[in-house]
Amino acid sequence: MELQKDFTTMGVYFTPKDVNKILLEIQKQFSQIILLRNKVISLQEDLQKITNEGSKLGTFIAKKQELNREVSRLYKEIEGLEKQGIMIKSVDDGLLDFPSLRFDEEVWLCWKYGESEIKFWHGRDEGFMGRKPLASASIIEP
Repeated sequence: MELQKDFTTMGVYFTPKDVNKILLEIQKQFSQIILLRNKVISLQEDLQKITNEGSKLGTFIAKKQELNREVSRLYKEIEGLEKQGIMIKSVDDGLLDFPSLRFDEEVWLCWKYGESEIKFWHGRDEGFMGRKPLASASIIEP
C-alpha cells in the first residue's frame, strides 16, 4: 500500500481505498484493544474488591502486578495502532480516524467499529456528530 506522504507530524495521508485495504487487520487490532481494555477494567474491579475485603497484602500485590502487566499490554496495542498514523478517538465508542486530504484541506476519514468499510469523513475540528458521507467529499486518490 502506498500512502501519500506528508511531512507534518501526522506523517501519512490515507485514501478511502488505502483504509479499506487494511481495514480487516485494523479491526483485529482494535478488537484486541477492546478486549484488553475490558480486562483492565475487570482487574481494577477485582483490585477494589480485594481492598474492600481487607485481603492479605500478598493477594493485593499479585493482583496489582497483574493489572500493571495488562495496562502495559493495552498501551502497547494502542501505540502499535497509532504508529500506523491512525488516531483512536474513542475506545468506548469504537471510533478511529484516518488523516486524509480533501482538496488542500486536512480531514479525517471516520470509521466506527463494526462498519465494513470507510463511508464517512469529517473536518479536523469536527467530531463524530460532524460525519458526512464520502460521496460528498473529494478525497484525493493517488
